[in-house]
Amino acid sequence: MRKTPLTGTKRKNAEKLTQRFKGIFLFLFITSGIINILALTGSFYMLQIYDRALTSGSIPTLLGLSILAIGLYLFQGLFDIIRSQILVRVGARLDAKIAPLAHEVAIDMPRFGFSTAEALERGRDVDTVRGFLGSQGPIAFFDLPWMPLYLIFVYMLHPYLGALTFGGAFVLTILAILTEVMTRRWAAATHKAGIERNAIADSNTRNAEVLKAMGFAPRAVSRFNVANKEHLALQTRTNDISGTFGAISRVLRMVLQSAVLGLGAWLTIQGEMSAGAIIAASVASARALAPVDLAVGNWKSFVTARTAFARLKETVVALTSTVAPMDLPAPAKSLKVEKLTVAAPGSGRVLLSDVSFDIEAGQVLGIIGPSGGGKTTLARALTGIWPPLRGGVRLDDAELTQWSDSCLGQHIGYLPQDVALLDATVEENISRLDPDVDARAIVEAAQTTGIHEMIVRLPDGYRTALGPQGASLSAGQRQRIALARALYRNPFIVVMDEPNSNLDGEGESALTQAIQAVRARNGIAIVIAHRPSALTACDLIAVVQGGKLVAFGPKNEILKPAAIGDAGGRPALPARMTSKVSE
Repeated sequence: MRKTPLTGTKRKNAEKLTQRFKGIFLFLFITSGIINILALTGSFYMLQIYDRALTSGSIPTLLGLSILAIGLYLFQGLFDIIRSQILVRVGARLDAKIAPLAHEVAIDMPRFGFSTAEALERGRDVDTVRGFLGSQGPIAFFDLPWMPLYLIFVYMLHPYLGALTFGGAFVLTILAILTEVMTRRWAAATHKAGIERNAIADSNTRNAEVLKAMGFAPRAVSRFNVANKEHLALQTRTNDISGTFGAISRVLRMVLQSAVLGLGAWLTIQGEMSAGAIIAASVASARALAPVDLAVGNWKSFVTARTAFARLKETVVALTSTVAPMDLPAPAKSLKVEKLTVAAPGSGRVLLSDVSFDIEAGQVLGIIGPSGGGKTTLARALTGIWPPLRGGVRLDDAELTQWSDSCLGQHIGYLPQDVALLDATVEENISRLDPDVDARAIVEAAQTTGIHEMIVRLPDGYRTALGPQGASLSAGQRQRIALARALYRNPFIVVMDEPNSNLDGEGESALTQAIQAVRARNGIAIVIAHRPSALTACDLIAVVQGGKLVAFGPKNEILKPAAIGDAGGRPALPARMTSKVSE
């Protein structure tokens, strides 16, 4: 998704992401300060051992210094454990707060033209940020502000040693900046290539049966391999840069530590400092440079987490920028389509233009027309899946945008052309995962579609788990369960796209009865026809061709008097309609 600047209300919405964590980060900063002060224990211990215990030969002094040092080390370890555990819990709390929002956006993204891989990336972003917070990366950044503490300590031992340590810290900081500059572009390209590779993998998985049956799985694997090689090449380049600078940083740190020892020895020979100060300066300088070294080593994960967090901020902005509509009464009168124009979300190509018609409660509309004419596009617009480019759809004169998704969904039933069931039980699928499940409504929907007897014969009845995509059921059974889901709690509008494509004679009879039941309760049914039997219960017909509504009216006027189709099994059209209707 394109990144937009955060200003005004958007910035406030983005700040909601971390506003509850600011106090925790302040506590972690103070805790890091205590840890870094206690980390000077080693330097002071070395200084006192060499300059006091060894020169005096006092065993009690040695024991007292050792006991004190052990106590301070234990306190340092305790605070370090507390800091690590808090960071892990911050990641878990952030995950619990953002993961549902990210998943909500992931569900919404495909209808705006994004691939499944791009949509699922939002969930991976949450995992990336949580994983980074539980690693050593954040610790380096909490320790960085306390570097001056060690530089001051080394400077107090001798100004030359302080200057040498400061110079080393400056060089390592420059390396960290270079790492950031040189990896930023490659990291973005690697992420994009990863999404493209995952999109191909997802497509191959969803078409596994076709690939196997027609024997072109090896070519699909080769296609994936090309994308994977590009991703690996970019990832290798990024890792090479970060790894090279990380190795240089570690070598420079070791060289600097040796240089501090050498300079300290020279100063001791010159009589300007004690022998204990050499060890103390070496330990303190190593500790001063450790956060920079650790930051460079974890820079790749930091960049990845930062990019993921930026996308999550966009996610929060996208969800919190919208104003929740006011609750409206349940629709019960009409469906009006006014100059509806719809474009494909991915390409922007107009698929449907200037479509207008009205349907009153208790009517059934059949939509027919040639393949690619815009019938499914119309169904998606009527259910709010695809937003209109111009015009609108109104329920009882209120546009669909005046309803929240959850409220609108209660009044709409939708049976898509490509039936997909959730990896859940039959009960959960029909009830649309309703938390206040109504067993009577579930059974009523199943009986309306004629599958109650089939369901109760399953191993666990309505509690039978269907598995991924309901693969254990036949195509006709899946379609009828999906139809029952569309009819659950008697929605006002029921849109069915090729509802009988996988049904036998018994299933078609149940479908006709279900459509008649919708009309009997004064609802509106819209049926996209593939076979003429689906038009039996219709009293209105719309012909959609070339993205236009070319005919609309009572069935006996739009179709020929036979009304049931020509000898070829297709709905018969008036003489002025030259295109045969098929799907």
